[in-house]
Amino acid sequence: MVLVRLDLPAMLSPHDGLDRGLWAERRSRDLLVAHGWCCVDQRWRCRYGEIDLLMLKSSGQKQRLLVVEVKGRRRCGRDAWGLSAFNATKRRRLFRAVDCWRQAHPWSDDFLLELILALVPLPPAHGPVRWIPLMDATPVHPSP
Repeated sequence: MVLVRLDLPAMLSPHDGLDRGLWAERRSRDLLVAHGWCCVDQRWRCRYGEIDLLMLKSSGQKQRLLVVEVKGRRRCGRDAWGLSAFNATKRRRLFRAVDCWRQAHPWSDDFLLELILALVPLPPAHGPVRWIPLMDATPVHPSP
């Protein structure tokens, strides 16, 4: 008997009702990997919330850690492709989650931190992923 391991997330399409968010995260991750980023963590959770993607890139002596909040939408509605859904409360929760992640991974303290929002159109919508910088190279947690 031959057992075949099915990778369910790899089989998902944005048309499946199961997890459009995972499809949007994969699309964002694949685009970043194609531009030299390495995925360090995905869907990391703590009591404050979830971080969709954590990406790493080294260029010369500069090492960068990219935190990506992904919003996938089928159409531009009231929340402008997900932009309005990322309100002040969501931002605070994300910043706290990033702080937790960095405390759990002290090796990341020397990396420049960047946060971006990826607005991913889901089919039937067409178009590129929109990358909106939220914060550039600024520590999230207060200095002691």
